Amino acid sequence: MILELDCGNSLIKWRVLHATQILANGAVHQPEQLFEALNEVPHLSLRAARMVCVRTDEECRELVNQIAARYAVQTQCARAEASCGQVRNGYIDCERLGIDRWVAILGAYQQAKGACLIFDLGTALTADFIANDGEHLGGFICPGMPLMRNQLRGHTGRIRYKDSAAANVLYELSPGRSTVEAVERGCALMLQGFAQKQLELAQRYWGDDFQTFLTGGDAALLAPVLPQAQVRQDLMFIGLAIACPLP
Repeated sequence: MILELDCGNSLIKWRVLHATQILANGAVHQPEQLFEALNEVPHLSLRAARMVCVRTDEECRELVNQIAARYAVQTQCARAEASCGQVRNGYIDCERLGIDRWVAILGAYQQAKGACLIFDLGTALTADFIANDGEHLGGFICPGMPLMRNQLRGHTGRIRYKDSAAANVLYELSPGRSTVEAVERGCALMLQGFAQKQLELAQRYWGDDFQTFLTGGDAALLAPVLPQAQVRQDLMFIGLAIACPLP
């Protein structure tokens, strides 16, 4: 069995594989919750683990150490490299490219086998452009829904509402008739406008000869303006297998 981890700023997504079959999966906020979930996997017997982690170095090391102590396996951690297979890192300093973006790029190019545009909607929203020959042309980063929402609530005295209220109003984009509607829908429209500009840029590069991928917790927000896009919540895991192959 193989343990795969996608450790983002907010969530730790995990799955356990046997060969190519997914035996169990889920998402938690903290490592303690991860181990509680793994304790529920029947007959868990790990032979390997691999991880993409954007948390602090200390948090990543602690998680690797806990996995080693509990399951006696060493965890491979993905790293941004100058190249991997046909894909070439477009950053001037390749190690400065976020490892989550690098892994998503690897996964998307493996699926597209050609030019592609990748949107990852998490704490931040990122867009990355991959040419037909695997050259990473670079990308863009802007605040995602969690950051925009929290900035408005944290720096505006009268904007106060709970995340649970936001979930009920987000996917209808008529003008808001309450503060929660106005904020959530305004932020969603900003993200959609950002995405449309990236799409226009991709079309200038490649016409219609490219594929678009959406991943991350808020991927559904862009579906209305990117109807041709593929929503692939497994994109990180596809890329992780490429970045950290097992013997």
